[in-house]
Amino acid sequence: METAWLEDFIKLAEEGNFSRAAQARNLSQPAFSRRIKALEEWVDATLIDRDTHRIALTPAGAAFRSVAEELLRRLALGRDEARALGAAQTSTLRFASTHALSVTFFPDWLRGFEDESELGPVSLIADHMAACERIMLEGTADMLLCHHHPSARHRLDEGNFRSVSLGDDQLIPVCVPDSCGTPLFPLPGKDGEFLPYLEFDEHSGMGRILAASQVIERGGAQLRPVFRSHLASVLLRMARDGKGIAWAPMSLCAGDLASGRLMKAAEGWDVPIEIRIFRPRQRRSTAVEAFWRRLPAAE
Repeated sequence: METAWLEDFIKLAEEGNFSRAAQARNLSQPAFSRRIKALEEWVDATLIDRDTHRIALTPAGAAFRSVAEELLRRLALGRDEARALGAAQTSTLRFASTHALSVTFFPDWLRGFEDESELGPVSLIADHMAACERIMLEGTADMLLCHHHPSARHRLDEGNFRSVSLGDDQLIPVCVPDSCGTPLFPLPGKDGEFLPYLEFDEHSGMGRILAASQVIERGGAQLRPVFRSHLASVLLRMARDGKGIAWAPMSLCAGDLASGRLMKAAEGWDVPIEIRIFRPRQRRSTAVEAFWRRLPAAE
């Protein structure tokens, strides 16, 4: 068995599609399929249900996914510890961040630490939440910045990761104003007259938060999805073009609201969220541990 097979399997579980997963792994689809089949033969169980329209994990596959993720994470941590002991690991602080926070929050937040003392080298990987979770589970980054809501699921369990709250934000529904200065697409909409909805896809952390909050269902919003993306910035651009209504973090759309390009689609539909930083509970490099001690008390 090769560890690359585990990475292939996890990517397939995330994408739910052989073609997209193979492309993400820089493999042809036939070669990718052979590697998944080889893993199933090694496990001696069918991991993938190939009979559904969207590829799904079998019960055995769902159980094995947790094992595969934990194995890759421990291998990465073991590698990092060995590097540290061998003085091969640099003092680089390796961050991952969701796209929105990498633009709206991370630069100014990090600058506050640099003003106090020299941090040394810093690296940042920005991606959607599902990819950021994988990056953390694989040990490719030391810390993750993301939006958080207590009702929304994520894969960074408390047994293996700890986190600190860094601030507050909120998801708000926005759209362009009409000629009278009122929302072009006012919530909740009318029966039989669905509002065009610019929605987050399944890879988006903010999409998970919005779904977990149930604000749309509780308010009885009449929405018709017309566009999907994991990028809040793309949904916001579509909203600016008058294509529909989108929920966006205040940290990203405050300028549009102040300028009048966008406005709230209604009051009472906001979702309070946190900005949190996550890290593994297992000890990291000296540089990471020193940086973590400068943060508020961990929860």
